[in-house]
Amino acid sequence: MRILIVGAGGVGTAAAGIAARRDFFEHCVVADYVLDRAVRAAEATEDARFVAARVDASDEEAVADLLRRHRCDVLLNATDPRFVMPLFRAALAARIHYLDMAMSLSRPHPDHPYSRTGVMLGDEQFALATAWESSDRLALVGMGVEPGLSDVFARYAADHLFDTIDEIGVRDGANLTVDGHDFAPSFSIWTTIEECLNPPVVWEKERGWFTTEPFSEPEVFDFPEGIGEVQCVNVEHEEVLLIPRWVDARRVTFKYGLGQEFIDVLRTLHKLGLDRTDKVRVGDLEVSPRDVVAACLPDPAGLGDRMRGKTCAGTWVKGVRDGAPREVYLYHVVDNEWSMTEYGSQAVVWQTALNPVVALELLSGGQWKGSGVLGPEALPAEPFLGLLAEYGAPWGMREQQQM
Repeated sequence: MRILIVGAGGVGTAAAGIAARRDFFEHCVVADYVLDRAVRAAEATEDARFVAARVDASDEEAVADLLRRHRCDVLLNATDPRFVMPLFRAALAARIHYLDMAMSLSRPHPDHPYSRTGVMLGDEQFALATAWESSDRLALVGMGVEPGLSDVFARYAADHLFDTIDEIGVRDGANLTVDGHDFAPSFSIWTTIEECLNPPVVWEKERGWFTTEPFSEPEVFDFPEGIGEVQCVNVEHEEVLLIPRWVDARRVTFKYGLGQEFIDVLRTLHKLGLDRTDKVRVGDLEVSPRDVVAACLPDPAGLGDRMRGKTCAGTWVKGVRDGAPREVYLYHVVDNEWSMTEYGSQAVVWQTALNPVVALELLSGGQWKGSGVLGPEALPAEPFLGLLAEYGAPWGMREQQQM
C-alpha cells in the first residue's frame, strides 16, 4: 500500500508516527500547505518510507497530481472539514481509495434550524456514492475515533450483544486539564465550534433525522477508569448521520461532555459573532472571525506536555438480549501521560489518529473491503477491534444500570 496523508498538524503527525511502527505499507507521503511542517512530521518517524511534500488541500488538480506522481493507493484526509470535498473529489479523480475523520459540512435549515435538517453532514459525499461505486473504489468516511471507533462499537453491539436496540448514544467525556491555561481546548477549536454551535441532529425511526437547540437534553454520564461524572449535551456529529444507515436502532444520539464553563464560552463566541466563518473587514484585511479565535488559542497538538488526565470515547447501547433489558457502554480510554511518553502526542490527538491507521491496515490486508461511500459500521467490527490490542490500545465494555 502507498499512502498520501494530507495535513501535517497534530492528527496527521500522530498518524504517521503510529503507522511507522507497522509494516503493512511501503510508501507514505505526508503533505501540508506548509512544507516545513510536512518535513518535520515525516522526519520524526525516522523511517525511510516517509517523504514530505507541499500541497494546497483546496486545489483538487494539485492533489490528484501528487497522488499520481507517488502512485498512491489511498488518501488519508487529516485536515479540517473545510477541505473534505476537494480532497474527496481529488481521490475520486485519481481512482484511489479515500479515508477521512470528519465529513462534508452541514448547513442549517434556513427557516426552521432547530427542528428540521438542512444540508446534513456528509450529504455532499453521499451524493457522489454512485460515482465511487462505478470507479470500484472505497470512500470510508468518518473513520476517526468519533466518528469512527464509536461506529465500530455500534456495529459490534448490533451483531453480538443485542437482539433489538432501543437507542445508540455516543458519549464522549474527559477529565483533562492544561497547566497554565484557563481555556485551552484539546482539539481544533474551529471544528469544536462547528460541532457544538450547529443544531444537533437526532435520529428516531418514526421521525427520521431532526434537529434540536444547541446543548439540548443535558445529562450526567459516569465515564470509566476514574474519569467520573461529566455533564453531556447533544452536539451535531457524524455518527447520528451514519449509524442509522447500517444499524437498526429506534434512536441514535451523540452527546459531548463539555461541562458548563466550555458551554458558556461557546455561547459567548456565538453572541459576539466570533463563530462566523464568512470574512469581515478589519482595516485593510478581510479575516474570518473563527480563524481569529483559532489563532488566539494555543495549538492543541502542542499542549501534551502540560495536559493531565484521560479522555474517553464510547458508545452506550440500550436494548434487549434474550428477552431481558440490557445496557452496555463500549469504550476506549487514553491516558495523556501514556500517549505522550509512548508517542509524543497528546491523548485526544493520538486517539483520533489511531483509528484511520488501523483501518488502512485492514484495507491493505483485505479484511475490510468495499466500494462506494461507506461508514465504519458498514464493515465487520471484529477484525478492527482485534487489531486495536496489537496497537497497544485495548478497548473495554461495561454493563450499565438502566438509565
